[in-house]
Amino acid sequence: MKPFSLTQPKDADAAIQAHAKLPDAQFIGGGTNLLDLMKYGVMEPKSLVDLQDLSFHEIGPGSDGGLRLGAGVTNAETAEHPKVKKDYPLLSQAILSGASPQLRNMATNGGNLLQRTRCYYFYDCATACNKRRPGSGCAALKGFNRIHAILGASEHCIATHPSDMCVALVALDAVVKVRGPEGEREIAVEEFHRLPGENPEKDTVLKESELILSIELPSSNFSKHSHYLKVRDRESYAFALVSVAAALQLSGGRIVDSRVALGGVAHKPWRARAAEDFLKNKECDRDLFLEAGKLVVKDARGYGHNDFKLELAPRAVAEALLQAWKGQES
Repeated sequence: MKPFSLTQPKDADAAIQAHAKLPDAQFIGGGTNLLDLMKYGVMEPKSLVDLQDLSFHEIGPGSDGGLRLGAGVTNAETAEHPKVKKDYPLLSQAILSGASPQLRNMATNGGNLLQRTRCYYFYDCATACNKRRPGSGCAALKGFNRIHAILGASEHCIATHPSDMCVALVALDAVVKVRGPEGEREIAVEEFHRLPGENPEKDTVLKESELILSIELPSSNFSKHSHYLKVRDRESYAFALVSVAAALQLSGGRIVDSRVALGGVAHKPWRARAAEDFLKNKECDRDLFLEAGKLVVKDARGYGHNDFKLELAPRAVAEALLQAWKGQES
């Protein structure tokens, strides 16, 4: 790891100003991803702006009956918060399916949004990776690409986004509140992360020196019928091959509204709007859910080692919807 400076501002404005002035700066919260990247030489910031002393470590009421999650709140605190477990069980399930208890105790909500891909080639500085070094190529295209994207990829990058929490946030129509040198703005989580296109090195739509303040959850009608399904190589401490956040609003067995989002299939959490539209006003059954799953992979493409995801993804969608239909355990 190369030497770096550490700045510890006392408020958000001071953090933004420091980030804008310091050379090659990065914000750091829990550091559970950034420090690994620095150790591997994947990222080599000259300056770190520490966010630990900032005052966004609370969960509280949001607007219109929703919930505000401070960016500095840990994943563990968020998952176990009574209001999250009661009104947004999908989010709690997703967070608890990720990482390990030790990491969840350190990782922050803001950091979770900003964690980077776990593509083997991104982490291996001896290989070509357009995300790590733009213009060098994508070794995954013809390499071992079992964990890689089947949706929204490009010839420049087929990496997947690793977060479980973000998949649930997309399904719940969450919004990210940020502040930067130009002031505050709100970004839907669905629009927060980018597809790779020609610039896979750009993970998000954040502008220079913008700082995440909070995640805003709208009031939800999905607390009774939701489920987070994560398919992975082992039971714990593994990233998703395919994950699904599914939620249903029902009336007499008929679907009034639905949410379907996937992880492990694209450069960003993937909102399956075609499946949601297909489900509306229909009566629940397993065959219906499988048909909805097939719509998700209509335009999908495998790259060899990950071709199995073309069949796994629709089946995972169907299973997640089936479990959501059964409802939350009391």
